[in-house]
Amino acid sequence: MTAPLVIFDLDGTLIDTAPDLIDSLNHTIEAASLAPVTFDDLTHLVGQGVRVMIRRAFELRKTPLDEPTAERLFGRFMEHYEAHMPGKSRPYTGVVECLDGLSSAGMRFAVCTNKAEQLAFPLIEKLGLSDRFAAITCGDTFSVRKPDARHIFGTIERAGGDPAASVMVGDSVNDILAARNAGIPSIAVSFGYSDVPVDKLDPDHVIGGYGELTADLVEKLMSREARLAAAAK
Repeated sequence: MTAPLVIFDLDGTLIDTAPDLIDSLNHTIEAASLAPVTFDDLTHLVGQGVRVMIRRAFELRKTPLDEPTAERLFGRFMEHYEAHMPGKSRPYTGVVECLDGLSSAGMRFAVCTNKAEQLAFPLIEKLGLSDRFAAITCGDTFSVRKPDARHIFGTIERAGGDPAASVMVGDSVNDILAARNAGIPSIAVSFGYSDVPVDKLDPDHVIGGYGELTADLVEKLMSREARLAAAAK
């Protein structure tokens, strides 16, 4: 029997990266004389990678952005973010203890993030979490990214898992939609970077902290999903 696989989003789910994203984005857009962004702005900006975040910042400030400038600013962001990694970014409270508990129950883990490999891999490594995951897939690992179900399926395959024994944990519409598109249960965290209350995204379950992410909860959601799939046949 395949071990249950718990798939995590990265930014706003496993790791609180907001301070460093804001610092690097403000460093980037300062070069174009844009007013700095705040955490409240960030919830509308993140989720689809650095290029989209920069473009959305310009849209937020109602300023046009041409392609050459966009590419130059992308390079500026990447240089700043990588140079300061891991900066102030830290795993959310209870993450390590949660992973220990789920692992003791025979569960395995993967990361499925829209963050670029160039940024995600060293961040996870520098925070000492790399060995926890059977697979880490990013926004540029495949030709698709969340909310496309193929990003989830590719992650499960690389982790040696089974979609019928997998669950997705995330903080945004991309995570919940990706799980729904892949036909696996979703758990939303209420403390991430969603620009709407996560319960409005209709996840299968919402947690307010990692103390609530238990093996019993994961198994319950997987069993429920299996019953629903059987009923639909």
